[in-house]
Amino acid sequence: MSTVAPGINANEDTEFNDALRKHGILPPLEPTPPSPSPPPSPTLDDLLDDFTPVELQELGEDAHDDEAERVIAEYRRQRIAEMQKDLKKARFGRVYPIGREDYTREVTEASLINEDGDTKELGTGVVCLLYKDGIPHSDRTFDHIRALATRHPRTKFVSIVGDKCIPNLPDTRIPMIIVYRKGDIRNQVVAWGADQERRIEELEALLMVCGAVDLPERRRPGEARDGEDDDNSDDDMDDDDDPSSRMRSAATATNARSTKNVRGPAKKTDESDSDFEFDM
Repeated sequence: MSTVAPGINANEDTEFNDALRKHGILPPLEPTPPSPSPPPSPTLDDLLDDFTPVELQELGEDAHDDEAERVIAEYRRQRIAEMQKDLKKARFGRVYPIGREDYTREVTEASLINEDGDTKELGTGVVCLLYKDGIPHSDRTFDHIRALATRHPRTKFVSIVGDKCIPNLPDTRIPMIIVYRKGDIRNQVVAWGADQERRIEELEALLMVCGAVDLPERRRPGEARDGEDDDNSDDDMDDDDDPSSRMRSAATATNARSTKNVRGPAKKTDESDSDFEFDM
C-alpha cells in the first residue's frame, strides 16, 4: 500500500502531484461538480408586469431605444384596455340589504344573469349574509363582507337579518353565508367565526373556492380572451382615467362546487344544518 510523503498535499493540482497520480502513488482527484446553470434572465414582459399604466408611461418616456419604447407603449395600451373591460363588469361594489320577499329576485334569479360578453354563461356570483346585530362574530363578519363587496364588484353581496329570512333561526347559526351561482346553492356556511376568530383572507379564500368571486385575468400583450377582439385603446388616455388605482390583483378563482356546509355533516339535532339548507 503506497503512502504519501509528509508535507505533500494530495489535493493540490500540481505537476508533481500529477506525476505521483500517474504512478499510482496518489489517488485521482475528485471530479469538480458542474456549476449550476444560472437562472434565465427575466423577459421584458416579466419586468413590466408589476408597473401601473402611469409608471409604464414614465418608463416609456425615459426609454433610449425606439423598440423598447414601442413595446412599453403597447404593453401600457393592453393593460389599460384590460382594466377598462374589468371595470365595465364591476356592476355592484357594495352590500345590498334585502327582505324575505326580495330573496328569489335578488339572490336566486340574480345569480342566473350572465355578464355582458360572457360566452360561457357562467352567471353571477351572489353572496347572501344572514346576520344579527350585537353578536360579535356576526358584526365582524359583516365588516369583512362589506370590504369584500368593494374588493370584488363583479359579485353581488346582499344581507338580511337571519330570523327575517328564516323564521326562528337560532342565534347559534348566525352568521350564515349562502353562495349562489346559476340558480344553485354553491356553498352554505353556518356560524362563521363562532368557533374561532376568522380573518378576512379566510372568508375571501372560501368564496374563491366555491366560485363566488371572479378575479381579473392578467394577459400578456397580444393575448385576447376567448371570443373577444383585441380592441385598441387610446394610447394617450389621461392619467385621471387610469383605472389602476381602482383595481386589485388577486389569485386565480375557481368555479369548483363545494359542499353546502363547510362545518361538516349535519348533526341529528333540533338545530341540524339540514333544517336550513333551502332555496327560496
